[in-house]
Amino acid sequence: MFLKGFVLLSLSICIWGTPLSRSLEVHESRDTIPEGFTLTGPASPDTVLDLQLALVSSDPDGLIEKLYDVITLSSANYGQYLSTDESNYFLAPTQESMTAVNEWLAENGITSTTIGSVGNWLSISIPVSQANAIFDADFSVFTYESSGAESIRTLSYSIPSSLKDHLDLVHPTVTFVPPRTQLPFNTVKLATVPSPAATPSACDNGYVDPACLQSLYSIPTTPATETSNYLVVAGYDDQYPSASDLELFLQYFRMDISDTTTYKVIEISGGEYNPNDPGVEADLDTQYTIGLATDVPVTFASVGESADDGTGGFLLTAQYFINSDTYPSVMTTSYGTNENEISSKVANNLCNTYAALGTRGISVLFASGDGGVSGSQSASCTDFVVTFPSGCPYLTSVGATEDFSPGTAASFSAGGFSNYFSRPSYQNSAVETYLEYLGNTYSGLYNASGRGYPDVSAQGVDFVNLCLSTILECRVEMFQPLFV
Repeated sequence: MFLKGFVLLSLSICIWGTPLSRSLEVHESRDTIPEGFTLTGPASPDTVLDLQLALVSSDPDGLIEKLYDVITLSSANYGQYLSTDESNYFLAPTQESMTAVNEWLAENGITSTTIGSVGNWLSISIPVSQANAIFDADFSVFTYESSGAESIRTLSYSIPSSLKDHLDLVHPTVTFVPPRTQLPFNTVKLATVPSPAATPSACDNGYVDPACLQSLYSIPTTPATETSNYLVVAGYDDQYPSASDLELFLQYFRMDISDTTTYKVIEISGGEYNPNDPGVEADLDTQYTIGLATDVPVTFASVGESADDGTGGFLLTAQYFINSDTYPSVMTTSYGTNENEISSKVANNLCNTYAALGTRGISVLFASGDGGVSGSQSASCTDFVVTFPSGCPYLTSVGATEDFSPGTAASFSAGGFSNYFSRPSYQNSAVETYLEYLGNTYSGLYNASGRGYPDVSAQGVDFVNLCLSTILECRVEMFQPLFV
């Protein structure tokens, strides 16, 4: 028995290198299985895991300092945005970190591939048995109860102590983002089809249309003249816009611009485009972005549903644009997830990527969410759940209002304070005033020292749009494309 065990141990060392030769320490962990997930059982040892390793950035503090330097109105460098190479410098790892991590991987017989030009992400493919060994993990199959979708994750993993200053995180490991099951829509076919009109309404039709918004927010209708600027609408979950729906929308609600105005499509990580199978979310976002940002070029980014990046597609999207030499002036996204579903290290890495995009002059907008103050969770909640990425202080979180004169916060619109990110100084005055007004109400249910969100709010209820050539009225979080 001793000889047999010795031989097996020797073989494992030959195959995997020397995973036990370095002292390991827990790098990320969860105390419990996240709500909505159940443990199905251990993952098959032979199942191959596609993992991504983020290396520690060389100067994250310098990145944030530079971001504020170029976006603060009072700064002498306001508007002096960085080039791709200049912004990537802050995110890129040091040569020491790259060498240290790759040497460790080589010790274990693992070959890595660098993702993109920044160099701060590596990809590896290894079987579960090896992943469990080198990360001291327990990769298992977890099932999301409401959909039956399965994911392989672990509740903790470790890395060599010698790499703690070089290896930022391993993903997907302790991040549990559930599959999206249903978009937050309540749509009805408009009872009375409006007559096409080129003049702004007074928002008295019982629904919100472009003319109403132009009147309400003094949005100019003059065409844009800067041809280098363009906007990106991010799309997920096989949601596609329809050019024919957009054409009808413009005929009804923007008669002053050409109904042949359309959008460009880019496909990210297996994203597809099927205009014959449009989705309400994608139609709504593109119609109002184009219908309000007159003659500003719009690109719809279709992110592949099958490409499971463990973050609902946000990591794939961020990696695409951070590694691109051409980028938009604005990126707007109507999707989000709960902050506690994302590991703090993954959240911080993504947030810093948004900061790097900001140093290039890209405004990153996200909807604040549709779970109200308590967030999307069960009725037995013990604290308020924060949404992500809205808790990131380096983007603009947009909430929803409803009604007119005065407008009020929409009941479904999410808002609160991050548990991951501390309050930025630019919020101190407004937040302290609000907390004083709030007093002890909801004390203990939120993190008063966290980054507050949303940053701004706009009309987000009862929008009219077209889908499959049908005019619909949507009670939906349609606020960040409006803010664009």
